[in-house]
Amino acid sequence: MSDPKDPRRRASGPPRQRPAAARPNAKRPGSRPTRPRGGPQSIRLGSPRPRLRLVGLAMALVLLAFVVRLLQVQAVDASAYAAKANVNRYIPVTLTAERGTVTDRAGVDLATTIDAYDVTAAPDLLTPDRAKIPDAARQAATLLAPILGQSEKTLERKLTAHPKSKYAVLARQQTPQVWNQIKDLKAALADKAVKTKGTNVLAGVNREPHSKRVYPGGDLAAGILGFVNTEGKGGGGIEAKFDKQLAGKNGKLVYAQSGGRQVPTADVKEQPAVPGSDVELTIDRDIQWAAQSAITKQVEKSKADRGYVIVQDTRTGEILAMANAPGYNPNDLAHASASAMGNAAVEDAYEPGSVSKLMTMSAVLNEGVATPGTKVEVPNRLPRADRSFADDIDHETWHLTLNGVLAKSSNIGTILASEQLAKGKGQKQANEVLYSYLRKFGIGQPTGLGFPGETPGILAKPKDWSASQQYTIPFGQGLSLNAVQGASVYSTIANGGERITPTLVRGTKGPDGRFQPAPAPEKNRVVSEQTAKTLATMLESVVDDQGGTGGKAKIPGYRVAGKTGTSNRVDPKTGRYHGYTASFAGFAPADQPRVTVYCAIQNPTKGSYFGGQICGPVYQQVMRFALKTMQVPPSGKQPPRLPVTYEPGQ
Repeated sequence: MSDPKDPRRRASGPPRQRPAAARPNAKRPGSRPTRPRGGPQSIRLGSPRPRLRLVGLAMALVLLAFVVRLLQVQAVDASAYAAKANVNRYIPVTLTAERGTVTDRAGVDLATTIDAYDVTAAPDLLTPDRAKIPDAARQAATLLAPILGQSEKTLERKLTAHPKSKYAVLARQQTPQVWNQIKDLKAALADKAVKTKGTNVLAGVNREPHSKRVYPGGDLAAGILGFVNTEGKGGGGIEAKFDKQLAGKNGKLVYAQSGGRQVPTADVKEQPAVPGSDVELTIDRDIQWAAQSAITKQVEKSKADRGYVIVQDTRTGEILAMANAPGYNPNDLAHASASAMGNAAVEDAYEPGSVSKLMTMSAVLNEGVATPGTKVEVPNRLPRADRSFADDIDHETWHLTLNGVLAKSSNIGTILASEQLAKGKGQKQANEVLYSYLRKFGIGQPTGLGFPGETPGILAKPKDWSASQQYTIPFGQGLSLNAVQGASVYSTIANGGERITPTLVRGTKGPDGRFQPAPAPEKNRVVSEQTAKTLATMLESVVDDQGGTGGKAKIPGYRVAGKTGTSNRVDPKTGRYHGYTASFAGFAPADQPRVTVYCAIQNPTKGSYFGGQICGPVYQQVMRFALKTMQVPPSGKQPPRLPVTYEPGQ
């Protein structure tokens, strides 16, 4: 064991501690600490509280902004944003109502709606880079041209006008048959392209479904039917008059979408479309065809401006045909002449000429101032007012009966007969009486058809008649009418003196299949039954008598009543007399009338311009067809022969 007192042991033990006062770095009260020399440096941190306050304030402002925005979105502008969300999420689609059909009296379609397609293409697929061939557009145009009925150059221009476009319309309103041809050709090219690893130049050709208004008869009854414009609304005729009923009511479909596609599990709201009503006309398709064919040929043969034929059922007032020439095809409006569109048979106002003499004779007979056998001495010239009146030919003094005046269509004789209406009270009284009959026959007022563009004609009041007009109106100059009014005059006499307002529509059939008949037409008596019967017999003299002017209207086996007309024509462009209006009107069988036919041709420039010569044959052709179609039996009795002339001194 070592000795604790050994100095070596003491040296190796723990050092002795100095008193605090003896340590140089010892901290004295009130003194600063001293850094040891050569030792590590210590860093004193600042207080974090200001920074925390600043960060907290910034976060509070951000949160406040979010809260304010949230309140604005969810409370203040909630409805607006919800509406925007619905607009983007819910897609409304219009369900177009199917347009009603227009038919003839037998239910034959005259205007109907079918499925149609717009043929489209993606030009960008036909560029050399995409198609891998330099002339893809030309090849596509060559294949489509005969199917679409367009030239190759036209189609190629459509396919190359905007080469980066994904959409181009090649043809509109094409039939399903046309699209089926394209589809079959497209499929054949696709098969070939797979086998040969080539290019299908029709790959980008597609279709867009639409509906198309078609007129199966082409130009048949176009003036009556009118057309449907590019907006799908009636642009004329029955299509315009009954547009609301035909159009129906469009429906609406609303569905949810996402990414441009319908969400199959989302709700769908649908308001079905209500189809339009069908309109049934009084027109007989076959009689309409016969009338249109006859007037078209005669207008072309006479090189006339235009012509019209009206066929009317005398017992009901129904219009069986209303034909215009020239016409137009409502299936091809792009090539239709503006002057041919419309319905000239009710839109043209013209001076009727001698066919109007029937109304004067009606007044004379019904007023009892003359009879068919009344003698009328007709000079070659008749001085009245400020002029001298003449007939259409120069002649020696004629000795005619009143029946003969009508048969020979004498202007002078008609003036002399109309003067008897005064009954000794002066010409003013005669004018008043004649005017009253003209009005009862429907002159100077709407026909009752309510047809778009219809003219009521022109008939001034007697106090406004000029000095010469009071003598020209009795033989059909100085007043104007339309073709339907002209036909109605003769139907009135054929119906025993009672005028039935003309009708063109039998009724409508709604979407529920129920037929709603048109209102019954108005009726009013114009002359007595006896007067009407007498006039029918007098009109037979015009056709049957050798001296009559209507011989070309004869129909074997039937008694025919008719009247010719040839009047000076007022040129609508200049307002001056230029050319003639030729006409013929009548009914058959004369003893038991069933059908009225009225024909007028405006400004014939080749051949004859007399009504009996160019309208008489049209009347005969159309009347024969109508009688056969309606299965009217031939007349069983021979007509009575009324005297046309008388011997002077007897």
